[in-house]
Amino acid sequence: MIAKVYSAIPYGYEGQLIEIEGDTSKSLPAFNIVGMANKTISEARERVRSAVVNAGLSFPNKKVTINLAPAEVAKDGSHLDLPIALNILILSKQLLQSDVTGKIFAGELSLDGSIKPVRGIINIIETAKSNGYTEVFVPKENLSQARLVPNIRIIGVSTLIELVLHLKDVKHIKNTSDQSISVKNTLTGLPLLDDVTGQNFAKRAITIAVAGHHNLLLSGPPGAGKTLLAKTAANLLPPLSPEEQISITKIHALSGMPDQIISGRPFRTPHHTSSTVSIIGGGIHASPGEISLAHHGILFLDELPEYPRNVLEALRQPLEDHTVTITRANAHTCYPANFILIATMNPCPCGYLGDPDHECSCTTHQINTYRKHLSGPILDRIDLILHVDRVPSYHFSSVHVENNKTDNTRCFTNQTQIQTDLPHPVTDDAPHSFPEHTQAQKDILQALSLQHTRYGRTNTYNGDLSSQDISVYVKMTSSGQKLLQQAADRLKLSARAYFKVIKVAQTIADLDQSTEVGTEQIAEALAFRQQI
Repeated sequence: MIAKVYSAIPYGYEGQLIEIEGDTSKSLPAFNIVGMANKTISEARERVRSAVVNAGLSFPNKKVTINLAPAEVAKDGSHLDLPIALNILILSKQLLQSDVTGKIFAGELSLDGSIKPVRGIINIIETAKSNGYTEVFVPKENLSQARLVPNIRIIGVSTLIELVLHLKDVKHIKNTSDQSISVKNTLTGLPLLDDVTGQNFAKRAITIAVAGHHNLLLSGPPGAGKTLLAKTAANLLPPLSPEEQISITKIHALSGMPDQIISGRPFRTPHHTSSTVSIIGGGIHASPGEISLAHHGILFLDELPEYPRNVLEALRQPLEDHTVTITRANAHTCYPANFILIATMNPCPCGYLGDPDHECSCTTHQINTYRKHLSGPILDRIDLILHVDRVPSYHFSSVHVENNKTDNTRCFTNQTQIQTDLPHPVTDDAPHSFPEHTQAQKDILQALSLQHTRYGRTNTYNGDLSSQDISVYVKMTSSGQKLLQQAADRLKLSARAYFKVIKVAQTIADLDQSTEVGTEQIAEALAFRQQI
C-alpha cells in the first residue's frame, strides 16, 4: 500500500512543494526516510514514533519506508514531522487517503504529540497557494503569521490527536479570528527630528533620502550628531503596505522569528565587526543577512570606514540591483535587499581633520588608509553625501531654541562643490530652518503618493529609477538641464552620479509638489554631493 501526503518547505526566499510517499512491507520492523533528508529530518523518525504512540495512536509493527520527493531537492528543518506522521497513520489504516487529499500539512512534533512552530511558514502558505491548494494545516503558534497571506484557508493545530479527530470529522478545530498575535515593533525608542538641535541641512537630506529611497552618507567630527540624525530617519518611514508586511515578516521568519508579525519598517544596525556572511547572507543554509533583513527599511552603518573593505565591496551589487544572490555548494537562492543605506563616518581616524577647534593628530598615511576603505564605486552608489559640523554650544540654550522655531523655509547651503559661477540656492547667511517632525512626515507621504501615481505601483521610488525610466518619467526644464550639464562637466560626474542627481532632484520636486525638475531642484541636489 502506498500513501501520499503533501507538504512544503522553505527553499531560500521561495518554497518547495514536497510529496511524502509511504510504503509498508512485512519485513522486520524498521523505519527509514529517504530522499535527500538532512540530519534534522532523519531524526524525525524518533520524534514521529514517540508522538504517534503518546497521542494514543498505534505505530505499525512493519518495515516503513518514507520517500520525500523530489529526491534531488535537499530537505532541511522539522517541517515534515507532521505530514510523515499522517502518512504512517494512513499506512496503518487509522486515517483514509481521502482525509488528506487536497490539503497541505507542516509542523514539528514533540515527543508527547504536541505541534511546535516552524520557520518560513509564509513560504509554505505561498507555495501551497501557488500550487492550487486551498487548505493548509499549520502549528497554532504560526497561525497569525500565516494569515497574512490572503485568500487561502489556514487552520492552526495544537496536537496530533486534535488534527486526527478533525480529519475524521469527529471534532472540528475552531480557530477564532481573535487569535493572539505576537507583533514586533522594530522602531521603539528612536529619536525624532525635533530632538536634534540645528543641523537643518542634514535634516533636509534625511527627509529627501526617506521620501525618494536614496542612500545617504553623513561625514563629520565626533559629537556633530551624525548618529542621532541617522536614527531620526527610522521614524520618518511611511507605514507598511500589506504586501510589504508579508515580505518583511517572511524574511524575518526565515531568520528565526516563526511566530511574530513585523509591524513596522526595519531599522538594522549591524556592528562594524560583523562578518560578510552576517551582513550579506549565506552560511550553511544560505540564510538572509542584514541587507535582506533591512528590506523595505533602513540599513544603518555607523562609522562606515571601520567596516572591513570586503564587507563594503560586497554591498556594491545589492545597492544597484536591490537583490542579493547567495550561492553555496548545496544551496542557491536570491533574497530581496531593497533598503535605504544611511551611513556615518569621521573625516579621519581621530575625527578632527578640518575642525577649527581641534587639531588633527593623524598622519597623512593614516588618513589615506582610513579613506581607502571607501572605494570610488561604493561612494558612487550613494546619492546624498554631506559634511556635518558640530553645533555651537550656544544653540543649546533655551533662549536660542525658542528663537529657532521652524518656519517651513527650505534649507540650503552654498557648500556645493561647483566652485564656479553656477548659481547657489542661497548664501550662508540665509535663514536655516526646517519643518517639525510631523510636517516632514506629511511632506514625505505626499511625495510618496506622487511617486505611486507616477509609476503606477507602490513599490517603486525615485531612487529605483533606471536611466531609461528617467527619460520616460522625469520632466526637466531646459534651464535645469543646462545647469546639470554644466555641473557634470565641471565636477566630472560619472554616468551613475549624473543620473543620481536627477533622481534626487525629482524627489525634491515631489517634496515641493512641483511637476517639473528645474534649476532650483538641480542646484539643491548638487549641493548634496559634497566631497568627503
